[in-house]
Amino acid sequence: MKINAAHLTYCTNIHPAENWPETFGALKNHFPAIRAALAGKEQMGIGLRLSNMASLGLLAEEDNLAEFKQWLSDHDAYVFTMNGFPYGGFHNTVVKDEVHAPDWTTVERLDYTLRLFHILGELLPEGLQGGISTSPLSYKPWHAAGEARNNARAIATENILTVMAALFKIHRSAGVLMHLDIEPEPDGFLESGREFIDWFENDLLPRGILVLGEQFGLSPADAEEAVKQHINLCYDVCHFAIGYEEHECVIDELAAKGIQVGKIQISAALKAHLPVDLAMRDEVTDALARFNEPTYLHQVIAKTANGELIRYPDLPEALADGRNPAVNEWRAHFHVPVFVEDMGVVQSTQNDIVRVLNKFRNAAFTQHLEVETYTWSVLPDELKAPLTQSIIRELDWVKAQIS
Repeated sequence: MKINAAHLTYCTNIHPAENWPETFGALKNHFPAIRAALAGKEQMGIGLRLSNMASLGLLAEEDNLAEFKQWLSDHDAYVFTMNGFPYGGFHNTVVKDEVHAPDWTTVERLDYTLRLFHILGELLPEGLQGGISTSPLSYKPWHAAGEARNNARAIATENILTVMAALFKIHRSAGVLMHLDIEPEPDGFLESGREFIDWFENDLLPRGILVLGEQFGLSPADAEEAVKQHINLCYDVCHFAIGYEEHECVIDELAAKGIQVGKIQISAALKAHLPVDLAMRDEVTDALARFNEPTYLHQVIAKTANGELIRYPDLPEALADGRNPAVNEWRAHFHVPVFVEDMGVVQSTQNDIVRVLNKFRNAAFTQHLEVETYTWSVLPDELKAPLTQSIIRELDWVKAQIS
């Protein structure tokens, strides 16, 4: 649905679905009721997640795409954004760091992303821009610091530039504007606003200007504009909150540099203040331990009294260091419903969402808003509402923040 010149939806990666029939079935089961509750008789967009298998299945038979287009039309629905981060199985299996696989050093990631853009180009309504969010190049622990990581970063950047050139060609020939939205995440090659901006300015932009000049004869100024049109940032509020980032400063710096936010992923992380008293501290870490589940990666960034940050690759490592007296706050990568702020001794980073949406309400800096709470199936029971009703409640909460 359209609010304040932007399109608001939820990401369908909340639905366990890995092939095309499962994906289409989940949409049929949930989306009509969600749209009716939130948009009335108006159209509502879909934030579509297609695994590699589902994307191949959708294109396997010509009738599949035509059938899906007809279903969208019949149900006042449209697709404007997609989630191209998780390539393989994302539910009912151990995902952990494999969510980054295959990374941007591989042809598999490149081919998958180009296929998703082909699908999005077929589905995108006339006059709308489309975006696909993707991984932050790779996962740092997979590549040793130094030469190995630098080489992987360079290969990943070249593959992203291949996508950028394809998107430029589509825009020039067909007038359809689409962008790849890079999503920083803790322990990714790009895990903060600073790392993303440094990569964009020092790696992506210089190479992109050369590539577009060589392939299309663009001037440096025109090439820079094209790179900034087609490679954007996916601002996942949960991820930036885990890193204790000052949202207003990051967003202002992006704007000052002409780097666009392709999508805000509206998501909340866990946070907890750790008391000095050990009994009280144990109560907090015991509460956080309820979120220690085996499917997803739950990176933790701790903050010390003097402001230093300590990074843990997953929740078990943080729990093992729970009595570290230097630490007074944890933030954990576990997406919880955005309408929940207080869970007793554990809280969410809901206020970070409020800050980002306040910034958006005062001056819209993206056209795409997507709620992403993919962890519904692994939430503690007390946080689980019926799935359709939970999605409606999340989107209602967001609407109230920006209306």
